[in-house]
Amino acid sequence: MVSKPVHGLPLLPGYSFSDPTKTSFQRNQIFGYRNGYPYSRMPKVGVGKESLHVNQLSQTELDDLTNKIPILTYQEPKQCPPSEFIPAHVAFDKKLLRFDAYFQEDVPQSTEEHYRIRKVRIYYYLEDDSMSVMEPVVDNSGIPQGKFIKRQRLPKNDRGDCYHWKDLNRGINITIYGKTFRIVDCDPFTEVFLESQGIELNPPEKMALDPYTELRKSPLRVFVTPSDFDEFKQFLIFDKKVLRFYAIWDDTDSMFGKNLHYVIHYYLADDTVEIREVHERNDGRDPFPVLLKRQRLPKVLVGNSKDSPPCFLEISHQDVQEWFSAKDFVVGQPVTILGRTFFIYDCDKFTRDFYRDKFGFPEFPTIDVSQKPPPPIKQVLPPYNGFGFIEDSAQNCFALIPRNPPKDIIKMLTNEQKVLRYMAVLESPIPEDQGRHFIFSYFLASEMVSIFEPPVRNSGFFGGKFLTKTKIAKPGSCLDNPSFYGPGDFYIGALIEVFGHRFIIKDADEYVLKFLESNAKDYPPSTILSLKNHFLNRKPETKELDSGLTANQNENKDLETLIKEIQERLKNSNFLLEGPIREAFQLLDKDKTGYLDREKFFGVCKNYNLPVDDCLINQLIRMCATGEGKINYYNFIRAFTE
Repeated sequence: MVSKPVHGLPLLPGYSFSDPTKTSFQRNQIFGYRNGYPYSRMPKVGVGKESLHVNQLSQTELDDLTNKIPILTYQEPKQCPPSEFIPAHVAFDKKLLRFDAYFQEDVPQSTEEHYRIRKVRIYYYLEDDSMSVMEPVVDNSGIPQGKFIKRQRLPKNDRGDCYHWKDLNRGINITIYGKTFRIVDCDPFTEVFLESQGIELNPPEKMALDPYTELRKSPLRVFVTPSDFDEFKQFLIFDKKVLRFYAIWDDTDSMFGKNLHYVIHYYLADDTVEIREVHERNDGRDPFPVLLKRQRLPKVLVGNSKDSPPCFLEISHQDVQEWFSAKDFVVGQPVTILGRTFFIYDCDKFTRDFYRDKFGFPEFPTIDVSQKPPPPIKQVLPPYNGFGFIEDSAQNCFALIPRNPPKDIIKMLTNEQKVLRYMAVLESPIPEDQGRHFIFSYFLASEMVSIFEPPVRNSGFFGGKFLTKTKIAKPGSCLDNPSFYGPGDFYIGALIEVFGHRFIIKDADEYVLKFLESNAKDYPPSTILSLKNHFLNRKPETKELDSGLTANQNENKDLETLIKEIQERLKNSNFLLEGPIREAFQLLDKDKTGYLDREKFFGVCKNYNLPVDDCLINQLIRMCATGEGKINYYNFIRAFTE
């Protein structure tokens, strides 16, 4: 342990010595706890409880030592470093001065106020010397409020000087853009800042009061005459007692309007009325349950209210002369509520009993307000324009996107590929039309007719298709509901008018007679008799070849003559090919009888493009046909053999 230095000697090695008599080396405690918190304290004595000279100095001496600048003897003293420069936008960031002010605004168009006081707050931003004026928002003031002057540097005079924080103080007037603002007070930060800069602040003033706002605060003098009616007693007696009426509102005068049903509730406890709408499923109306919420309804207003109706929706008691009561709602009588007339047609049992016991009304009847269904509107088709079939044209009237007209599927399947053929001549005063023959084909499946003219060499007419498949209307029939030609109209000698052309039926297939006889109940007997007489008067044309029977000489002569005429007409064509046609007929004739059914026969002719509609070939087919519906194809093939 080194002893303390002798006074006057430096604390250097060799100038101090240890005290051999010292036996205590205890150090003073400097850490402790106070009120549960740790703290440190300055030691009062040193090791071994030796006194400390530094703690013997007074506070004044310690302050002098702290502020004393030592003088160095071995070199020049160093200059203190300059303080760090801080720009204004950093030093005064987010620091502003706030002043409370007001300005007076004239109101020349009001009789209740001549001017109004508008309170504002003036903000001065220290970072860039800009200012803004904000007006606090007052509810229901009717004045656009909020930002009055946006943040900017505000001019102070005409020389271009701007306001500075040195120009602002309490109790002064400042003019900004022609408006004079009176500053009455500021916040504590502004007050401290201005005083620290050496500005003496004026005492604060009271904010001026708006006379109209103060007038609105004063209560109006209301004189109410006391009434003998006890509303509380009415509530206790009639609580939860409601009159229910069923009413209807006729809205048919408006576009898409109809009769709407409502339920009117009259609450006896406080004489209020509620109207609820009755909704039906898929009625197409918005699901609003209540048309009129529960409230008292005025029946008669005072005279002044009629002349000048109020501009607000709520009506005070002073504006109403009479309110709706229970006596105003009677079954069978209309009642007008807020401009809408309701007709009451029924009520519930409680309402009937109440009116009978309270007012002595008789039993209310139930009025039937159900609407009778309107008479069905007969759909009238527009007149037929003559284009296409009338069934197709009528589909445009039934739907926006027309569909195909319905067809008789059973009839189409039953009469498929069944055709009735007739031979007719053209009745015309033109000499060139004499001798022209036409083949009428009536299709039983579609009831359509096609006309084919067999080509005749050197006749001057091309021949071929004269009329495509279509329905032919009878002359004189109505355009809207025409009557078409049918198998019953094609008899021998019948005059058929087709779009201005007149034809006379001269001949028909034997299949026509068989078909009409099998369906005799559907066709007139006169047509069937005409065809029978025609076939009876006509001589038999063909007979069976394999039976051994020989025909007379005249018939053979006619057949040979007809075959030669056909060979002469088809001399330069490719139809004179006996082999392929004969093989086709023999292939179908499995029994080798020389006869084929009509359907098989005409199928082969169609495959080889034989002109079966030609008048000569058609006559040859009739001569080769038998009474059993078969055709001798041997005699037919001879016409195509060179």
